[in-house]
Parts: sequence; structure tokens; C-alpha cells
Amino acid sequence: MRIADVLRTKGSDVATIPPEATVATLIAELATHNVGALPVVEGGQLVGIVSERDVVRRLHDGGADLLTGAVRDIMSSSVTTCTPGDAVVDLARVMTTGRFRHLPVLEGGVLVGIVSIGDLVKARIDQLETEREQLQSYITN
Repeated sequence: MRIADVLRTKGSDVATIPPEATVATLIAELATHNVGALPVVEGGQLVGIVSERDVVRRLHDGGADLLTGAVRDIMSSSVTTCTPGDAVVDLARVMTTGRFRHLPVLEGGVLVGIVSIGDLVKARIDQLETEREQLQSYITN
């Protein structure tokens, strides 16, 4: 199973945020889209990613003044990405080892989706369920 298969089921709509947006705006966007992270895009290019975890840790360190600061000040600029052709099982391992839960999907340098560890787990469970049903059908016929 490939990331393209996950995006076919999940969809490829991606909410993004510019680096100059305030952290308060970021929080509103996370809530509006019911997501845990947003890719940070500037001039059509992926320049970072920012998650709920980034916000919470920085709030703890710096207090409420963080809310008026810019997303660029809290985003991760070193972003691991994948392509639609990458294998789900390989990326689940990369995400688990790297201890991050969101992975932007790039095709030819263009952001075409984002997957979470939850999306990958769901895809794998669905795949295993299909295989189980096929085996049961084979055995009983």
C-alpha cells in the first residue's frame, strides 16, 4: 500500500498557514480544521510544519505572550516529507522512529497532501481486514 492509496481515501485537501500568521490564528485554524498540525507555506513552498505540541511546549516556556507571536517563531523548519509513491509501512516506521505524527506529501516539490500516523494505522488495519476476509473466503470455499 502506498501513500497515494491513503490520499485517495482520505482526500488531498491540505489546510496550510503562512509563517507570518500569529500563533492565535494558528490555534483557530487547527480547531477549525480539526487537525493536529499545519504545514507552513510561503510563496507556494513548504517552509515548515507546526503542531499542537509546538504550541503547548512554547506556551509552557514563554507564557501567553506567545499568542501574538508569529508561527515562524515556533514552527519546525526541518520537515521530513514523503511522496505519493512511498510505502505506508516504511513511513509508519519513519514516523515512529522520528517521534512525529504528521508528514507532508510532496510531488515534484508541490504540497499535495498530508498524512498522520492515525491515517497510516487506519490504512494498515483496513488492508489487514481485507486480507483476513479474503483468506476466510478462500478457506470456506
